[in-house]
Amino acid sequence: MIRKIITIDKEKCNGCGICADACHEGAIGMVDGKATLLREDYCDGLGDCLPACPAGAITFEEREALRYDEAAVKAAQAKAEKDTHKASSQLAQWPVQIKLAAVNAPYFDGADLLIAADCTAYAYGDFHNEFMRGRITLIGCPKLDSIDYSEKLTEIFRSNDIKTVTVVRMEVPCCGGIEYAVKTALANSGKRIPSQVVTLSVNGTILG
Repeated sequence: MIRKIITIDKEKCNGCGICADACHEGAIGMVDGKATLLREDYCDGLGDCLPACPAGAITFEEREALRYDEAAVKAAQAKAEKDTHKASSQLAQWPVQIKLAAVNAPYFDGADLLIAADCTAYAYGDFHNEFMRGRITLIGCPKLDSIDYSEKLTEIFRSNDIKTVTVVRMEVPCCGGIEYAVKTALANSGKRIPSQVVTLSVNGTILG
């Protein structure tokens, strides 16, 4: 089909990459140091890249081109956003060990709280994006620490405005200790805080 689409003058292009950043559809990329129209079906012809180019290397032209594929663009944008989350740490506070966290730490106020067994982050590949994002994270292992976390957790629940609690544990029996500690602490806190338990298999599958 004949439609309006951008063209890039490689002689004028100074390789700054500003146009590639300005193109929300991902139609422009840098190849050998020069801006290049990578996917003409990703170019919507609206020209967000034109005013961004300091060298005046981008113009419009009317020519035969693939139809703008909005569905493909949205799918690519969604994948890029997910990949960004995967690549970024979602840890919102420090420390993360239950036994080291201060009961009245300011990050607990209004928090969605994740309480996870130590092994879970190694068993589940997308742990940061799936479980930690948007939550305050506490971790522990009742077998290795040989302590009952329920007293500490009771004080955390009682002293702060915790919105929700998510427990992530492994399917192995020793992980039952962290689930038990959380349930005991919730009961002892005197508060009704929405909670859920997610159990992982040893190969990282979510069992429930």
